[in-house]
Amino acid sequence: MSQNQKRRVVITGLGLVTPLGIGVSHTWEALCSGQSGIGPITRFDATNYPSRIAGEVKNFNPADFIEKKEIKKMDTFIQYAVAASQEAVSDAKLEITQENEDRVGVYIGSGIGGLPAIEHYHKVLLERGPDRVTPFFIPMVITNLASGQVAIRFGAKGPNSCAVTACASGNNCIGDGFRLIQYGEADTMIVGGAESTICSTALAGFASAKALSRRNDDPEHASRPFDKDRDGFVISEGAGVLVLEELEHARARGAKIYAEVAGYAMNSDAFHITAPPENGGGATKCLERALQDSGVSKDDIGYINAHGTSTFADAVETQVIKHVFGERAYAIPVSSTKSMTGHLLGAAGGIESIFTTLALRDGRLPPTMNIETPDPDCDLDYIPGKARDVNISAAVSNAFGFGGVNACLIFKRVDE
Repeated sequence: MSQNQKRRVVITGLGLVTPLGIGVSHTWEALCSGQSGIGPITRFDATNYPSRIAGEVKNFNPADFIEKKEIKKMDTFIQYAVAASQEAVSDAKLEITQENEDRVGVYIGSGIGGLPAIEHYHKVLLERGPDRVTPFFIPMVITNLASGQVAIRFGAKGPNSCAVTACASGNNCIGDGFRLIQYGEADTMIVGGAESTICSTALAGFASAKALSRRNDDPEHASRPFDKDRDGFVISEGAGVLVLEELEHARARGAKIYAEVAGYAMNSDAFHITAPPENGGGATKCLERALQDSGVSKDDIGYINAHGTSTFADAVETQVIKHVFGERAYAIPVSSTKSMTGHLLGAAGGIESIFTTLALRDGRLPPTMNIETPDPDCDLDYIPGKARDVNISAAVSNAFGFGGVNACLIFKRVDE
């Protein structure tokens, strides 16, 4: 199908649950002011763990979003997905009726799913026996039940699935939902990512892989993408959900339009289970293909929301941007919002696509915090320390994950 034949897809609703706050406006304000959502772990006693810090969601009451009898059927990542979806659907003023229910779908991914519930009920099984395991255990933990519960909640009977692609899950779900609308399989998609794995098993596993920051005495400065002294990512949780619609469908109902999803690509490094190749070859091809898919000129890209995890891979992503944009790479503002939110794993792409969308809407580019010691291998404009007001017409959101997965999205402003 040619570029002219593809249906155009826009964003009409946004919803967030993050360590910076619950709700889009609160989170965005905190992000642009450089606040950190990272602190000591409170969910369990992490005294004996090498990393004892996380980006926990604070003051979340599931009863504000979910009926009491339904809460016990959902692990926390599903609760976050439902809450963020409720905000996004309300924001879009989307009504799902018998007339359109088959044309509204849900794609919400997660990198790990219900690991805390698995951990809890394994202990229950060993200590109290099999008859004490809840009958809701399986639908509490399997990853596609974030999409399933959201679809049930709103009566969305269109395409329903999820990507489970580690830290690229959110971007993949947004991109896959985008494709379904582009090619006429749906008119509206509720898409994004959700994650809640701040539990002892996850912390032990990531720490054993030496993936986590050990800056336990200074949690607010622990996530430091592109800084020479970065020592690993900070595990975090939350959800980011967007409502996507076909452009004319949105216009016909008078919907508010935030931005257009212009391009998407995904591929694989086929290199290593956790590390990217040093030359960033796979991610480079992915970003090139996303730009080609979008029809947006490289000269029009005004901002890149980087994957930027505060690990060695930050230098690889810097190379990728240089490979794709050449000398112009030095003129494009780049930031990693993980410096404030930490790394939300499968939810990262969802929240960061929302941040990219809001940057387009407001002409405000969120900063990268905690860059104190320049790394000669990371020498681009990372918007250090303070948000920047710049009107932009197009932007990139990068997401890369364990297993060598790459997923890049291109967003652009829609001038009515």
